[in-house]
Amino acid sequence: MKTAITELFGIQHPIIQGGMHYVGFAELAAAVSNAGGLGIITGLTQKTPELLAKEIARCRDMTDKPFGVNLTFLPSFTAPPYPEYIAATREGGVKIVETAGRSPEQYMPALKAAGIKVIHKCTSVRHSLKAEKIGCDAVSVDGFECGGHPGEDDIPNMILLPRAADELKIPFVASGGMADGRSLVASLAMGADGINMGTRFVATKEAPVHENVKRALVEATELDTRLVMRALRNTERVLKNKGVDRLVEIEREKGKGLKIEDILDQVAGVYPKVMVDGEMDAGAWSCGMVVGLINDIPTVQELIDRVMTEAEQIIRQRLSGFLDGVVAKVPARAVA
Repeated sequence: MKTAITELFGIQHPIIQGGMHYVGFAELAAAVSNAGGLGIITGLTQKTPELLAKEIARCRDMTDKPFGVNLTFLPSFTAPPYPEYIAATREGGVKIVETAGRSPEQYMPALKAAGIKVIHKCTSVRHSLKAEKIGCDAVSVDGFECGGHPGEDDIPNMILLPRAADELKIPFVASGGMADGRSLVASLAMGADGINMGTRFVATKEAPVHENVKRALVEATELDTRLVMRALRNTERVLKNKGVDRLVEIEREKGKGLKIEDILDQVAGVYPKVMVDGEMDAGAWSCGMVVGLINDIPTVQELIDRVMTEAEQIIRQRLSGFLDGVVAKVPARAVA
């Protein structure tokens, strides 16, 4: 399948594995790239630029296909040494960077000088247009369904994607709620040029996380995520657990007077406890509503092949059947 995204990044399938804290290591990124998608190493999971350089080299040993690095831009008072992270990315020969968080505008000259293509994660049309204006090559449009930070507008992808298609000139991928061939076809129909999958890739054999995490995703439903930190205007969608229950209770008690210090135990240092040690009740960790569509733990290759096969079946059989006046049946589906 060729789209503006496959052409831009030199990949076989229009499927991107988004950067995820303590998930986006070389093993997963390489597996996604080898399967024809675009794998992403999460830059800030590597505590120093030197460690990122080693992780890039490790990934390079595992794949000869394109892969990228995610750089999430945090508030200035906690800012990591971004120029050094960008230098490690450049020196590692990586030509694709996924940016997230705050605007990457001040770092765009350095990224462009290195010949790096930039895809920025946005939760609104206005932010997507700003990304286009500052020179981003593509955007990842994240709907309200997404895990992690969905923004504060609460616009789901059924509205957000067509709006983005109406306004943007650069390519974009759909993120939030993406799990299978149906997700891909629906996103293409609404104007996107591909999909970004996060939570779905965590439940794969190559994802370097504790088995407890993968089992939790298979067992959860679409009703098992919670929105936290709304009062701080730093909303995050997370998987419900005992730590999150406590966080929600504190938020209810504090109301508008909530401060980050009040919930520090439930949000700080949680990822290694969950992803590495398998402590599922440690606190808040990002998870999308798409968890309701996850029912197995395939290899990355099996997952991507399944997405593409199902997408082709839907387009060639179900959708073309409507135009031919045939009452088309939904193709038989593999487990999602």
